[in-house]
Amino acid sequence: MLILLPMDSDDTQEGKLVPVMEAKKWALLNVEEGQIVEINFYDTKEEITEWIEVVVVTGDYEPVQDFMEQQIMVLVAHTQRSIDDVFEAFLFKELHDMPY
Repeated sequence: MLILLPMDSDDTQEGKLVPVMEAKKWALLNVEEGQIVEINFYDTKEEITEWIEVVVVTGDYEPVQDFMEQQIMVLVAHTQRSIDDVFEAFLFKELHDMPY
């Protein structure tokens, strides 16, 4: 499973989830059997050629129409900002669906 996160940097420990329009880097988490097996960073989301299953954003009113048109599930992390916190919230189903 591939999870996409808009980030403020490519630092896996210090980088923070940011609004889509403020993303300096895009983190692509490769998840297998409940574990992150690889994290790749991209300058733009258009560089990513793999099939993304989930994108996590910071708020309910993010511009996510492009993701939805591509049938990518959009989840909201209202309080989680680090990769570890977002991933943990994903595993425990603590992220929220986008209000439509």
